[in-house]
Amino acid sequence: MFKIATWNVNSLRVRLPQVLDWLKKLEPDIVALQETKMTDNQFPREAIQAAGYHVIFSGQKTYNGVALLSRLEGSEIITDLPDLDDPQRRFLGATYANNLRVLNVYVPNGGAVNSDKYHYKLNWLKKLQDYVRESLKDYPHLIVLGDFNIAHEDRDVHDAWDSDLIVSPPERAALEDLLSLGLDDTFRLFEQAPEDYSWWDYRRGAFWRNQGLRIDLILASTALDCTACVIDSAPRRLERPSDHAPVVASFD
Repeated sequence: MFKIATWNVNSLRVRLPQVLDWLKKLEPDIVALQETKMTDNQFPREAIQAAGYHVIFSGQKTYNGVALLSRLEGSEIITDLPDLDDPQRRFLGATYANNLRVLNVYVPNGGAVNSDKYHYKLNWLKKLQDYVRESLKDYPHLIVLGDFNIAHEDRDVHDAWDSDLIVSPPERAALEDLLSLGLDDTFRLFEQAPEDYSWWDYRRGAFWRNQGLRIDLILASTALDCTACVIDSAPRRLERPSDHAPVVASFD
């Protein structure tokens, strides 16, 4: 049995004490972090290793940045999606025990529907889909997790959401195409409470009013036996929290 989690920390420099405390409480086997927002030479490798985790990271100054923390060391590391010339640090893959392949993604936000950033997002998702399709041939045990910046269904969006972004048909179709390769949205494998979200805007008291989105996902190949998936909203209640909550899935 193993436990894997994803958490957009929105600055690891700010949130490091929260992350270390959370690791101690939850004891996950693998954690995917997004928006670390630091260069590789700034990454707090020693602190995370002292907590009992190996770490792989790919960062850049001020924006983006992804990392994988794991009890066991990863191999076959990849930091760029093939056939995508992109300086933004949004992707990280590694292989773990029992040939488990893990892909950590921070999907672009998209800016505004039909903007250049939006088309960049759709192209990025197409390259991800291509890579996942090929990866499943060699790694039937595959997990793709992270901040997808897509709310899959209307029930993943609060009623007051007033933007076409995150919910537009092309974005949702791209996520459907990814799932159709043979992946499950693990959160939806189980009965969940209504209005269960993973992101809330910092403004207008959105968290306390539960005006959120479910955009942080753990997608797992159907060959894996997922036994639970939950959103841990407790870190969002802390002082100076990330605007995202961790999502945690367990597997036999």
